[in-house]
Amino acid sequence: MSEMVRVLSTLAVKTAVQQLVEPYVSTIGCRIDADFAPTLALLERLRAGDAADLVILTREGLHELADEGKVIAASCVDLARSYVGLAVRAGAPHPDVADEAGLRDALLAARVAYSRIGASGILFASLIERMGIAAEINAKAVVIPSGLTAARLVSGEADLAVQQISELKQVDGIEVVGPIPFALQIPAIFSAGLMTASSRRQQAGDLLRHLASSEFADALRTAGLEP
Repeated sequence: MSEMVRVLSTLAVKTAVQQLVEPYVSTIGCRIDADFAPTLALLERLRAGDAADLVILTREGLHELADEGKVIAASCVDLARSYVGLAVRAGAPHPDVADEAGLRDALLAARVAYSRIGASGILFASLIERMGIAAEINAKAVVIPSGLTAARLVSGEADLAVQQISELKQVDGIEVVGPIPFALQIPAIFSAGLMTASSRRQQAGDLLRHLASSEFADALRTAGLEP
């Protein structure tokens, strides 16, 4: 089992990919070296020369690499739809965020943690600007460069965490309140594709077909994503 497929993946599908690794390795006989980070960070690394066999990014990020010739366009496949949600520390009251008015009240009453460069953080920053409450929120917000925002709930630094629901669920000691109202957000689509320069294209292609299978769809649902 000397072959190893290197995967660079967005954080949002980390749990699902990790669930896949052991059965994939035992079935296919090829190890997976997976590295997880926000899409924008991965795009910077790939453009700077970081190597991978298969990448999982936002659909937009993957298509950018395909346009640049770094990803094989014909290999690209959509894997999951993801919504941005809110979480609180375990045991804390759940605010009512079913509509825009409730969301506004909850955000203004809390110290909010969100990510600067993640897809969820970009959406959230735009959302609070549109709602006219960006100055009030950012005056007491915890804005992290990247990583899991719900960790700031556990540490006591924040009252509400904003991120993809699948990323919120990766942190113990928190509870997901629910999604930001659907009318206020556009779901992120996460897609996978083969790197043009991969020397393990056959093995990476086998993995990509597994990612598009019903088995992986079950793992996505468990992780809080929609296949």
